[in-house]
Amino acid sequence: MSCSPLSLAANIVSHGEVVKKERGGYFLSSAGQLSLSNKFGHLSLLRSSQVSMRMGRKEIAHRHIFASMTDVCLETSSNLPKGASWSVHKFGGTCVGTSKRIQNVADIIVNDFVEQKLVVVSAMSKVTDMMYDLIYKAESQDDSYISALDDVYEKHRQTANDLLDGSDLAKFISQLHEDISNLKVMLRAIYIAGHATESFSDFVVGHGELWIAQMLSALVDKLGVPCNWMDTREVLVVNPTSSSQVDPAFTESSERLEKWFSQNPSKTIIATGFIASTPQNIPITLKRDGSDFSAAIMGALLKASQITIWTDVDGVYSADPRKVSEAMILKTLSYQEAWEMSYFGANVLHPRTIIPVMKYDIPIMIRNVFNLSAPGTMICRVPVNENGDGESLESLVKGFATIDNLALINVEGTGMAGVPGTASAIFGTVKDVGANVIMISQASSEHSVCFAVPENEVKTVAEALQSRFHQALGAGRLSKVEVIPNCSILAAVGQKMASTPGVSATLFNALAKANINVRAIAQGCSEYNITVVVNREDCIRALRAVHSRMFLSKTTIAMGIIGPGLIGGTLLDQLRDQASILKEEFRIDLRVMGIVGSTKMFLSDVGIDLSRWRELQKEGAEEADIEKFVHHVHGNHFIPNTALVDCTADSEVANYYYDWLCKGIHVITPNKKANSGPLDQYLKLRALQRRSYTHYFYEATVGAGLPIISTLRGLLETGDRILRIEGIFSGTLSYIFNKFVGDRAFSEVVAEAKQEGFTEPDPRDDLSGTDVARKVVILARECGIKLELSDIIPYDSLVPEPLRMSASAEEFMQQLPKFDEDMTIKQQEAEARGEVLRYVGVVDVVKSEGQVELKSYKKDHPFAQLSGSDNIIAFMTMRYKDQPLIVRGPGAGAQVTAGGVFCDILRLATYLGAPS
Repeated sequence: MSCSPLSLAANIVSHGEVVKKERGGYFLSSAGQLSLSNKFGHLSLLRSSQVSMRMGRKEIAHRHIFASMTDVCLETSSNLPKGASWSVHKFGGTCVGTSKRIQNVADIIVNDFVEQKLVVVSAMSKVTDMMYDLIYKAESQDDSYISALDDVYEKHRQTANDLLDGSDLAKFISQLHEDISNLKVMLRAIYIAGHATESFSDFVVGHGELWIAQMLSALVDKLGVPCNWMDTREVLVVNPTSSSQVDPAFTESSERLEKWFSQNPSKTIIATGFIASTPQNIPITLKRDGSDFSAAIMGALLKASQITIWTDVDGVYSADPRKVSEAMILKTLSYQEAWEMSYFGANVLHPRTIIPVMKYDIPIMIRNVFNLSAPGTMICRVPVNENGDGESLESLVKGFATIDNLALINVEGTGMAGVPGTASAIFGTVKDVGANVIMISQASSEHSVCFAVPENEVKTVAEALQSRFHQALGAGRLSKVEVIPNCSILAAVGQKMASTPGVSATLFNALAKANINVRAIAQGCSEYNITVVVNREDCIRALRAVHSRMFLSKTTIAMGIIGPGLIGGTLLDQLRDQASILKEEFRIDLRVMGIVGSTKMFLSDVGIDLSRWRELQKEGAEEADIEKFVHHVHGNHFIPNTALVDCTADSEVANYYYDWLCKGIHVITPNKKANSGPLDQYLKLRALQRRSYTHYFYEATVGAGLPIISTLRGLLETGDRILRIEGIFSGTLSYIFNKFVGDRAFSEVVAEAKQEGFTEPDPRDDLSGTDVARKVVILARECGIKLELSDIIPYDSLVPEPLRMSASAEEFMQQLPKFDEDMTIKQQEAEARGEVLRYVGVVDVVKSEGQVELKSYKKDHPFAQLSGSDNIIAFMTMRYKDQPLIVRGPGAGAQVTAGGVFCDILRLATYLGAPS
């Protein structure tokens, strides 16, 4: 007798009554067995033979529920054309998420002029989750499953109202209403039992695909393209191999497809994705993201010319764009590359999608349904060379992928070496607890084996191994079973990496220069994949480092400029003028991510437009915060290499250098305070620099843009012995004494130098000699002399004693003429001897001393032949004993000092891999 959905639950408890429903309904056997009956056969609601069900306040105990299944006998025909005339399209849930998007999909189908096409569709966006939630609520005996099912009904009813009309709309709404009524009965039964089998759940969740296929088919037909819709449970046959995997039965599926086509001939077919049947005709799903798999199987069955996977991105990215904002779309991928990237979590395809199409060399196109102008990514057997005839290293690596939330387990002991079966015992134990091994690494010494597992499984695995090897650990044959938590995997994938020297070197070089520690390494003999394990907190930085090295300019550096004053502002202008040339011709990409002054700062996520940096700093400035500034520049973007450029003369900023270098931040500065400050801090800074991959450059601290530091290092590193360094190190004082000739007053020359911008705002900072003394200390320390600034005091100060405590620079300049006489006498005495006055610094390496003094030199001496603000430094060494090595050139001014800093930036780029 017939049974309405609302009365089914009451009939479940009836003994000996048979409830029949012709389509997609239920039957109750004479033994009280509850089953789902449909055209695919019979499907049990529960796996258990004895269940206790609650109905209202009554308990029904020990009710037996069994499965009853029937086989389907198929007739086959050969009238289905196969081959290049077919193309397959697959549209994901986001593509059909709204009525507007479904209309857009219909337009794409109608405008595709291939001879025959099969379109695979997923359920509307979020519907599959909604269906799973229905089952969960019903199993939890949560009454809200009823209202949740009403939401599902309303979502599809409203969508159909937007797209269809007339008889098409009436037919769909009628079918939808019937399906929803049946689902209410099914869910009520689950609610009563408190459990549903996996096969029953698969049947419920597959309705989302059924509804969208029916709607889209009616819409395409309405637009003038005749088509049929296919319930792929009638065609696709798969064999479950595990709870998360199925294998297609191609022979039986092909037979069923031919039968279906003989009954429904059409040049346009809208097919359901995600769902299929077992050989026993039990509905099943292809598991999460299975619609891609459906499209691949159908493409293989039809031997289609191409499969197009329509999604919401422009193609396959070289890395996760959420982690690397400059990830780029790849034009082509090989099947193997796509396979590897899918395994490692890249949003490419369902991992098993590749298998069915490889046999027939069917290319897969990844296209953006919302951006039809984007060419997408082609996945095929052998991609064409994207870079022409010349292979570059960068073209060998196609992409990078990561897996987070992993832990390493390291099994170690001398008793493992040469003992057969150790690895089998280890991984047999892991298998027994049902854990998934992501990566394995073993050294040839066989002393240790390490492998990665998901972090939520590591405790179980470790405990199982401790138990399994309890005796070996106690006897000392194994020394430890160690867990290393908080790890991530980074994988580099590329088919052309195979047999190509240098790829691994480039990868590890990029990681080293980004200060990334590698915990474990694995590479298969196919060489398609290089896998490294890094600390989780380093994963994104590691990904950015290797991606930057392979895909961006050869060297990309994020920079923060501290102190946009005279020197810093000039440097920013020089960067602005040269940036495009460096990027295009030398592949050096310099990104200024932030500028900070004493009170204000301006930050950018992608790089400041240096053509407008002054305007932007005023418009978008926020209160200066050095810690926030450093965090932004170093850790808040996609560039792995970070450099902070300190253009101040601030000792407080210099005190941060050590911490910045510890964090892997490169430091470049003309600020003398760090290298001439307390000796212990200097030695600590240099020791850190020497033992790390982080660089500290300070050429401009001595001689502005002149190569003083680099020349000295070149002499020392090639084995020369420095005897004495003597020079005019102050461009300001060089200018003053070059102009202090004839009848000119000393104060007049100082005023002129201040007006020309050669002095500090307060000229006493130059005339005191402290600046020269700091440079002497810096050079002495470079030579290995442990000299403090106090060790060369007293030194000759050109500031008259009474004026050293003047209230302001203005007051000092007003009072200075009163003391001209002393300087005039010294100048005249030197002139009488045929000499000139020069303010010099001396490093006497033999005596381990430093001096700063006003000396006179014969007019034929190199120091007497300077002009303007030139500096001159003479190196007397064992090689240059008779004739000193002399470096001479402009030693003051914003342009040359900023130029010296710029040279250090480019030197850093060279160290990081830029072509020299």
